[in-house]
Amino acid sequence: MKYKRRFNNYKDKEPEDDVEIRNGRVIEALPGALFRIGFDDNTNLISYIGGRMRVNKIKVFVGDRVAVQIDEYGGKGRVVKRL
Repeated sequence: MKYKRRFNNYKDKEPEDDVEIRNGRVIEALPGALFRIGFDDNTNLISYIGGRMRVNKIKVFVGDRVAVQIDEYGGKGRVVKRL
């Protein structure tokens, strides 16, 4: 009897090319692990911490430079990397 793989391997996934990623700075920490991110063109976006950052317990503080994956439908962004 063959067993299914228990965990997905992230290395097998190919990066998504059509996703927009922008660099910004954390302006404000909001309740519920949300952050207000400011970009160079004076726009703000509310973002949440991505799954890998949550699993690896990477802390994000006000003033940090971060990479944000922008939702194509105009919703919340996802913080994917701390720069």
